[in-house]
Amino acid sequence: MKNISVLMTGIGGQGIILASDILADTALRMGWDVKKTDSIGMAQRGGSVISHVRMGEVVNSPLIPVGKADVLFGMEKLEAARSCHFLVSGGKALINNYGSPPLSVTSGGGKYPADEVILDIIRKRAGEIFFIDGITKVADLGNIRTLNVFLLGALSVLLPLSLEAWKESLEARLPQRILDINLAAFSLGQKEIKNAGVD
Repeated sequence: MKNISVLMTGIGGQGIILASDILADTALRMGWDVKKTDSIGMAQRGGSVISHVRMGEVVNSPLIPVGKADVLFGMEKLEAARSCHFLVSGGKALINNYGSPPLSVTSGGGKYPADEVILDIIRKRAGEIFFIDGITKVADLGNIRTLNVFLLGALSVLLPLSLEAWKESLEARLPQRILDINLAAFSLGQKEIKNAGVD
């Protein structure tokens, strides 16, 4: 089987590390070899967070080379644009339509890019872009902290991992008191991508 690489990016506090842990655990439950590494930098202050997740029959390194990520998973749109050079030409980009201006913008007089500027950058690499207003979707569930799991639900439609393995991983990684709402968020994310025409 062909190895699959997913680059996951966002900012501190969005749950990127948990999301990448769940993805890696799901692939392990499929019997795949998995390698993962995280870069959290100034994450506690809203800084960049990046997770590399590589999975397949044999994976030798956790680091995704530039131009080799099959999927770009972005929880913050500018961070996604900054990392899109990792995406293979014609790859898939799953982007949450959420912007959090970095310190260089808020205190340095810079300007946060318009959506079209961000999307133009990503279009240079991606064959398919799924630009989702995730926060609005999960707000209807009553807890926006389920955003990372909502986006994992969307991601699950793009990857050949079984629904059973995803649910086992969610059940193992999430506290029981928040499991039901997160399972609902996961299902909602799946429906969002399927409504975009992905089977």
